[in-house]
Amino acid sequence: MKAARRFDLSPSDAIQLQKVLSPLIERVDRLGRNGVAGVRHIAGLDIAFADQGRTTIAAAVLMRFPSLELIGEVRIEQPTRFPYVPGLLSFRELPAGLVAIERLPVRPDLVLCDGQGYAHPRRFGLACHLGLALDLPSIGVAKSRLIGTATEPGPERGDTAFLRHHDEIIGMVLRTRRKVRPLYVSVGHRVSLETAVALTLQATTRYRLPEPLRRADQLSKT
Repeated sequence: MKAARRFDLSPSDAIQLQKVLSPLIERVDRLGRNGVAGVRHIAGLDIAFADQGRTTIAAAVLMRFPSLELIGEVRIEQPTRFPYVPGLLSFRELPAGLVAIERLPVRPDLVLCDGQGYAHPRRFGLACHLGLALDLPSIGVAKSRLIGTATEPGPERGDTAFLRHHDEIIGMVLRTRRKVRPLYVSVGHRVSLETAVALTLQATTRYRLPEPLRRADQLSKT
């Protein structure tokens, strides 16, 4: 979507664009003709910054699914175009992130983003923005909570608790390893919350992070 690729905006205009685009997010499963069974290529995207924020580093990793066999990696460095403004991080991170995803050897069926999706003040975090911009199913997998409240999930792998904001369920707190700090999973685009949690857990092996995001995190810091 062309509007989702507009990054040369003032912070106030960026907020208005989020409000326009947020209602376009689809929080139901539209994963292709074969649904979850048709997810054969899964990507992870991680964004980092260098030179005191002047350089954006985007790392994208592509894996077969569900085997999680590594297929390709892309690392991009670009000058940072947008200031650091809480709630508007996608405008700062996506110019490089989109290039990285589009340079992968195969177009992914699903993208896991290191960041928020629907669990955002205007329900338009990084994963939502990316999903609309690329017309792809996407999931936000964050290491920390941005907004909302939740009880602590149980201690075992797969235990969950709803993340709520203003009486709305905006995501899920998911324990991916026994007695390890949980992750905050939310819809990006074209995935239901239930499926987002299931796919995130299926992509997670013996580490806290799903494998595509763990590898992308390592690549961004190389």
